[in-house]
Order: sequence, then structure tokens, then C-alpha cells
Amino acid sequence: MTRAARDCKPAEVAADTSCENGSVAGTPPPPAPPIVAPTWRQRGALLLGRAAAQASRRLHRGGGTALPGVVSTALAPNVVELFSALGHGVVTVTGTNGKTTTSHLLTAAAERANLRPLTNRSGSNLERGLASTLVDAVDASGRLLEPASRLGVLEVDEAALPALWPRLRPRVGVFLNLFRDQLDRYGEIDSIAEGWRAMVASDPGSPTLVLNADDPSLQPLRVAARGPVVAFGIEDASVALPGAEHASDARFCACGSTFAYERVYVGHVGHWRCRGCGVARSTPEVAARSIVLREDGTDLELVTPEGTANVSLPLVGLYSVYNALAAAAAALAVGVPLEAVRETLEASAPAFGRQERITTYGREVRLLLAKNPAGLNAVIRTLLAGDERLRLLWLLNDGIQDGEDVSWIYDADFELLAGRDIEVVVSGSRAEDLALRLHLAGIEPAFVEAHTSTALEESLALVPRDGRLDVLATYTAMLELREMVAARAGAQHYWEAPR
Repeated sequence: MTRAARDCKPAEVAADTSCENGSVAGTPPPPAPPIVAPTWRQRGALLLGRAAAQASRRLHRGGGTALPGVVSTALAPNVVELFSALGHGVVTVTGTNGKTTTSHLLTAAAERANLRPLTNRSGSNLERGLASTLVDAVDASGRLLEPASRLGVLEVDEAALPALWPRLRPRVGVFLNLFRDQLDRYGEIDSIAEGWRAMVASDPGSPTLVLNADDPSLQPLRVAARGPVVAFGIEDASVALPGAEHASDARFCACGSTFAYERVYVGHVGHWRCRGCGVARSTPEVAARSIVLREDGTDLELVTPEGTANVSLPLVGLYSVYNALAAAAAALAVGVPLEAVRETLEASAPAFGRQERITTYGREVRLLLAKNPAGLNAVIRTLLAGDERLRLLWLLNDGIQDGEDVSWIYDADFELLAGRDIEVVVSGSRAEDLALRLHLAGIEPAFVEAHTSTALEESLALVPRDGRLDVLATYTAMLELREMVAARAGAQHYWEAPR
């Protein structure tokens, strides 16, 4: 970043075009796009989408996070192109794990720097979810208010991104990781990686790519990039796992040779090199050192080209460190000052369902999303960081958004929980499958209950007053359970902005 950019106050970075708004990659902000007024058709589509959202919420048919987009895109198929007219550009965030939390942290940093982010806060990340975000942001005439002063922060589904990328024309693209997830919908991760590579290679622009240096599956993006690349990663051997995990999702390089790992942090993510062609992990520009994993948070030293900052992150687990690094790198790339990034990370509250804590009936409920082997392994290790008795409500669903193939539970390390002081209530549409997997790991559930509301009551009954219930759930189960807990506690809905 240039000296002029460093000297800009956050408000100047957001509003003053004479301020030299640089980035960690040394690139200026995009030229201000022409303010494209929505057509009458687009305005009408957005207003009808807004009516659909209001009806959905009043009738308790959901949060209106998808239906408004379905309505608006049916009437105006090009409605999401309106994002490309935002004055501060668009940042897309994608990857198997961490999209919602990273977007949540980046949005908070952008708000602190007065960049007025427009974001799909609920995590609805297909085209309909992005369109629903526009629906929520328009005024009574169907126009987006002050688009020139806004930054788009959009979580985008990894399989949907290639089709949406040229329509959104992102200024920055954040790529977190690639793990096996929903094989019935995505196929193997190689197909997703190739789609991303082709997308980046064919982009006539030069967006900044923010890449996880520790995931070898993202290396082809570095090669294909036409613009700046900012890498993030962990530089601390003390928090590495004792050995490579058995369910590695990245074994082979593009040359056909296998990867060798010096250390592994989460799944296959770590310090790697190819045994054949010699390509290896790059040194990250944004890194975490001196990491201390605590039961209630994480301490780390954040190293960036703009300087170093000590951060006390109120989120647990190494996967939270990766999310924080990605958010920091992206925030710096759009001109958020390092001090604002540090303050944001230290003040961050979890995104809904991702380490979110809600108190009900005098008991704390902690919600932990677990939807694939790597993510579940990270959650299990987070649970094992404490030494208190574990009381779990574990839900496994097989909806389209979860993945209809639940065989992935046999690739996760349930056995790590065996022998611990633990009580488990099992629920969800595939409760029996989950109970069998736990039994094979040497863990006998206290109850197996298909009805979520009953399972929640049984679980809370096992927890003493002032105790904690940890909920592990796949995506649709987490949404359902989270709303049940919120209703009991008088908390806001998941689709609402934090108060």
C-alpha cells in the first residue's frame, strides 16, 4: 500500500476518490463504474421479489432468503448484473468450508471502514440468494440506494461461481479451500477446481485473487491468474496435527505425482510440495504465527505487508484462524487499514450457526455446523480442547442442501470422542445412520429421536443449569434447530442483521 493510502482515514478510503486507495497487492481500486440505473423490468422484478419476501416471513414460510430471488430472476434474468455497478466493486468468497464466517468478518471490516457493504448475510449463496440480497436493499421505487458508495461482499457457492463470476465482475475473489462435500451434487473436487481455473483463465479483467497457500488444490488458480495474487496461510508448526489425516482430499498434483506434506493443519491443508514437478506452497503474504488455541478463542500474530498485529480472536479452532486470515487479506486488498482489520477480528461475533451461542432456559447452546469430513474433524478437535463433560445434540440430515449421500460420516474421526465423558442425543432425517456410526466408534447415544423439537428438549434436560449444550448439525438441520432455539430465547432470526 502506498503512503497516501496509509494516511487515508477510513471514511476517506470509502468516499474520497482523490485518496489513493491501494491494497495489499499494490493495486488501485477499480475505476468508478458508470452508475447503471435498473431498467423498469429489473425494478419491477425486485419490488415483486420484496413482496414475496414479506409474504414468506409473515406466513412463517422461511426467512425470505431464496424465494424473493426466485421471483425476481424469473422476471428479470439479468438482475444480479446490478452488483457490477457498485462503486467499490464486488468481493466474492467461495470454498467448501468457511464461506459464511469469512464473509461475515469481511463485512464487519468493511463496515468499520465505511465501505457500506452489501452482503448476503443469511448465507443463501446461489443466484437466487444474491438476487434476494438486492431485493432487501432497494427502496420503494426499486432502486438501490447510493450504489456508488457501496462494496459487494458476496458468499458464492463453489459450483455456482463459474457461471456468476463474469456477471458479477469481481474486484477481488477469495478462495478458501476445496474439500469433498455433497458428492451427489458437486462430484469430485477436481471438477470444481478445473471450473475455477478455466473461469480465472478466461477472465479478460485482472481481479485480485486471495488464495489459501496451504491448499494445493488452489495452486492452478495462481498459475491462471492475470492479476495480483495474495496468499494467506499458517506459519506455526506448533499447532500442526501429528500426522496427515487419513481422508486427504488432495493427493495428486496436476503433473500426476503425489504431494508430500511437511505439516498438516486441517484435512489436507498445510505445508506441501509435489514429489514430481517440485511445485510447492508459496510463502503467504498474510500469515498467522504464534498461535495459541484456547477453549473460548484464539490468540495469534497477524503478519501482513502493512505490518504485524497481535489479535485475540473470539473464535475457536484452526479453521477460524484460516477464516480470519482470508478476511484480513481481502479487507486489506480493498483498502481497509490494518488497525481496522485488527479491531474487527477482536470484536467479531460468530456468524449464525457457526460457533454461535444462544442462552435458553438458563443453559448455553453452542451451534456448530458440521457437513463434511474435514469440517467435522475440525469441530471434533475443537470439542476435545476442553476437559469438561461433553453434552451433544447431533443432527444429520440428507436434504439437497446437505448432500443426499451421507456416507461421508465414515471418513470423519468419530473415534476421537470414544472414551470421553460424553452424552449424545441423535436426531435428524438420518438419525439411525448417525447412531450406527457412533456405535461403531464406541459411543452409545443416550437417545435417538427423529423429531428435532423433542430431541432439543431431551438434550437440554441432560444439561445442568448454567451448563452448555453443543449442537453439531448439517446445514438444513442447523437452520431448523437454530430457529427453535432462537424462538425459545427470544433471539433474532438468522436472516436478520445483528442488532
